[in-house]
Amino acid sequence: QVQLVESGGGSVQAGGSLRLSCAASGYNTVSGGCMGWFRQAPGKGRDVVAGIYAGGRTYFPDSVKGRFTISQDSAKNTLYLQMNSLKPEDTGMYYCAATIRWSVRAFLSASDYDYWGQGTQVTVSS
Repeated sequence: QVQLVESGGGSVQAGGSLRLSCAASGYNTVSGGCMGWFRQAPGKGRDVVAGIYAGGRTYFPDSVKGRFTISQDSAKNTLYLQMNSLKPEDTGMYYCAATIRWSVRAFLSASDYDYWGQGTQVTVSS
């Protein structure tokens, strides 16, 4: 049974940083398939903010490019999202997602993923 558990969310002021963690069980974060981080603002759908796919390549939408990085720790079987220079518009619930599929492109849609964590809240104040 696959389980993804996020942690690291919190409240920060604009310009601050947070590192989110996604600890996986029943799924190998390096070899299991593509993984991603999604953000869901109140009343809105889940939007991808980072993806990691075949060959360890990464994807970031323009809204976070240069500010967010995604990484993996094989020893801890954990996926990370480092968020720097946070803005109020980064506020939302952040979810870790995983799929057993591989692709030469990042999966950008929530429907592409098979497994989800419970989410961790990030609040950025101005």
